[in-house]
Amino acid sequence: MQKRVVTLTLNPVIDKSVSVPGISPNTKLRCSSPTYDAGGGGINVSRALKKLGEESLCMYLAGGPTGEHLRQILDKAGIDQMAVPIKGWTRDNLAVTDTTTNLQYRFGVPGPLVKKEEWETLLTKLEENLQEGDYLVASGKLPPGMPDDFYVLVAEIAKRKKTRFVLDTSGEALVKATKSSIFMLKPNLGELSTLCGVKSISVVELETLAKKFLAEHDCGILVVSLGAKGALLATKDLIEHIPAPTVLQKSTIGAGDSMVAGMIVSLLKGKTYSEMVKYGVACGTAATMHEGTQLCNKEDADNLYKWILGQKTKL
Repeated sequence: MQKRVVTLTLNPVIDKSVSVPGISPNTKLRCSSPTYDAGGGGINVSRALKKLGEESLCMYLAGGPTGEHLRQILDKAGIDQMAVPIKGWTRDNLAVTDTTTNLQYRFGVPGPLVKKEEWETLLTKLEENLQEGDYLVASGKLPPGMPDDFYVLVAEIAKRKKTRFVLDTSGEALVKATKSSIFMLKPNLGELSTLCGVKSISVVELETLAKKFLAEHDCGILVVSLGAKGALLATKDLIEHIPAPTVLQKSTIGAGDSMVAGMIVSLLKGKTYSEMVKYGVACGTAATMHEGTQLCNKEDADNLYKWILGQKTKL
């Protein structure tokens, strides 16, 4: 049976990106013509998968004229999608790049209020569409109105359907979700600190705490994002640090989701977990090399992957 990828986005967004030659207060700033991209965790994963040559079913909540615009953008990108309608309007965010300093300013807004009957409909649709052996990738924060234990409900569906559940979220939703069965979890260092009940984690403590987390939770693979230092791969039998190449960063939007997409591509190809995280780090790094919300480029990712394969793996 061929493995499919289903992505889940609960708080999608239209990312509008512009540039301006200098930012100063109390003046009219004349920006470039805007570009619009579909965004939000799972949607970014689907977009990155497409750029890496893999297909997915992109499931998300959408409402209002902005929700319709989101559907049009995904249609144009050729991404298979299933939008569950809500009454609230899908949010839109703004990213402004100052071309004189190459600094980017990102303005985000809360998502719409999601009603109980709306997120229950999404769960029903999810269960109807998942198949045994699929990868279910849930990425992003919860919008207002959704219960903190929503990803627990998603995990229960994934378990019933014998689907591999991959989760990348934060806050209380992440804490609650770790009580469930998860195939792969991708926290950053701060999120792992919260899960382990400590204020911060040093390099010396990281491996020990990662092992402790896996021993206490039903999680098969833990991938800790370390930013410029790459990532830590931890399973019950393996600990490995994967370094990240140094590149000129132009935008960090969607870097984490590109990393997840790269890891999923590797899993679909039957790669080892070590190769999986190395390619994920390459894809995440590749995403930062481009402006706005372009995500990873396959050629860049493949070249960076070759560099990573030649590096030592010590913290």
